[in-house]
Amino acid sequence: MNLSLTEVLALTGGKILNSAPEITISGVATLAEATPSEIAFLGNEKYFKDFLATKAGVVLVPPSLPEYPEGVVFIEVENPSLAFNAIVGHFMKAANDFEPGIASTAVVDPTAKLDPTKVRIGHGAVIEAGAEIGDGCDIGPGCVIGKSTVLGKDCKLYARVVVRERCILGNKVVIQPGAVIGSDGFGFLLNNETGRYETVDQVGIVEIGDCVDIGANTTIDRARFGRTVIGEGSKIDNLVQIGHNVTIGKHTVIVSQSGVAGSTHIGNYVTVAAQVGIAGHINIGDKAVLAARTGVMSGLEGGQVYWGAPASPYKEAAKQYAAIRKLPEAMKEMMALKKQAAEIKALIDQALAEQAGN
Repeated sequence: MNLSLTEVLALTGGKILNSAPEITISGVATLAEATPSEIAFLGNEKYFKDFLATKAGVVLVPPSLPEYPEGVVFIEVENPSLAFNAIVGHFMKAANDFEPGIASTAVVDPTAKLDPTKVRIGHGAVIEAGAEIGDGCDIGPGCVIGKSTVLGKDCKLYARVVVRERCILGNKVVIQPGAVIGSDGFGFLLNNETGRYETVDQVGIVEIGDCVDIGANTTIDRARFGRTVIGEGSKIDNLVQIGHNVTIGKHTVIVSQSGVAGSTHIGNYVTVAAQVGIAGHINIGDKAVLAARTGVMSGLEGGQVYWGAPASPYKEAAKQYAAIRKLPEAMKEMMALKKQAAEIKALIDQALAEQAGN
């Protein structure tokens, strides 16, 4: 698991800034907590004080810092955070205890297609009839893989993930605990004759592209018919709700507690921040950014930042918000002016009455 400086350079593509003895790196840590056998990184200027006081053995740094602490090896890289991620990936891979096999309490239907020497199925997991599990897949305890569901290679499903019938996952999909893929969409119609809601059958599937990450307790509904699609490389946080027949493009990010209503199309490289609500049957263009708690009621063009409810271009929304914050003071001023106007009117009325009396 340990890394030499030469290996760190190979992983990060960086260069050493100062002369340093050959040391061995045994782990990763923050600037404030790192020890001489660990590597840290400076990715944000607000941590510069921690950087100056760090006890790390090695620190990944951006170009041209104004000051450096003593006793530390500095490796200059273009993007310290990204380079640090490569180091973290090394230690995670080295610590991975993946051992193929099927746990004694797992239930695997005889018609399921998998190679028990190339996959791991955890305790209590259920693989239903006709399911296909690609080589290198790691199915955690208590997971359920539905009938005729297909998982590509090297997928990682943590405990209690449910992937319902006929859904399709690409390669290297990672799903955190408790997520549900392919649950029924919210489909009900009111029968005016009976006065009851009737269920609309959801017969479609969910299709997830390669290298998608899905957070804990997130739910992605199957299509009413056709497909709900999550594009390649997209990252979906914890506690996100994706409605039926939604299409999400490639490399889009959706952050915690956001919800997307049915049949909406979200483009590529879109950023949806926390607690955003998106209405159904609309389009959001490529590279749009939706700030936290934005409410999207209608389609949005790509390449812009939006905020507010209903969503507006950020600068416009910020002006509206600033104006709203001034409303209490404006109300006080208006009431004072109203009182002053009433007093003036009373004086005028009194003067007119006295003039009429004379």
